[in-house]
Amino acid sequence: MSFIPLLPGSLSGPPAERSDAARNRERLLGAARELIAECGPDALTMDRLAERAGVGKGTVFRRFGSRAGLMMTLLSDSEAAFQARFMFGPPPLGPGAPGLERLIAFGAERIAYVMEHGDLARAAESSAHSRYEVPAVMLWQRHIEHLLREAGMDADPLLMAMSLAATLDPDRLLHAVRVQGLAPERLTDSWRELVTRVVRGR
Repeated sequence: MSFIPLLPGSLSGPPAERSDAARNRERLLGAARELIAECGPDALTMDRLAERAGVGKGTVFRRFGSRAGLMMTLLSDSEAAFQARFMFGPPPLGPGAPGLERLIAFGAERIAYVMEHGDLARAAESSAHSRYEVPAVMLWQRHIEHLLREAGMDADPLLMAMSLAATLDPDRLLHAVRVQGLAPERLTDSWRELVTRVVRGR
C-alpha cells in the first residue's frame, strides 16, 4: 500500500529555509503557542497572531496560507510522529501484526493522541475548507481501509473505514470524555469491541 505525503515535510524532511525566514517562522509559532496556552486554540486568529508577533497580517498568511495551515503546522511534529509509528513502527501498530491487531492498536493510539492534542486537531479540522479533506484525516482513513482489507473484510471496506473513522473524530471523543464523563480507557475498549465485531462479522 502506498501513501501520499500528508504534511509538508512530515516524513521526508522540510525544505531548507533561509535563517531569517526560519527565525520568523519560529517566532510566529512561538507566539501562536503562547496564545493557545492563554486562551485555547479556538481563540487563535490570524489577526491576534500578527499582533502578538509584531508583524503584519499579510506576513502570517504568506507563511501559513490559512488558519487551517497554521493549525496543521502547529500539529506537524506530533502528527508526523504518529504517522511514522503506524506506517513504519513496530507491531502491533506498525507492520508485522495481523490486520485486526493493527486496527485495534491504531484506534487505541489515535484515542490517546486526541486526548493529548485533541483541541488543536479539532481546531485544524474545523478551520479547513472541508474537514474531510484534511490530509491527515484522509491518510488515516485510507489506513483503516487498508487494515480492514488486510484483515479479510471485503464488504465495502471503503464505506466501513469512513464509518469507523467517524468514531475517532476529535470532537466526538473530547465530548465523550469532557461532557459525558467517559474514561478514555472505556473508549479504547469500545473501539476494540467495535472493530472486532466488524471484522469477524459478529
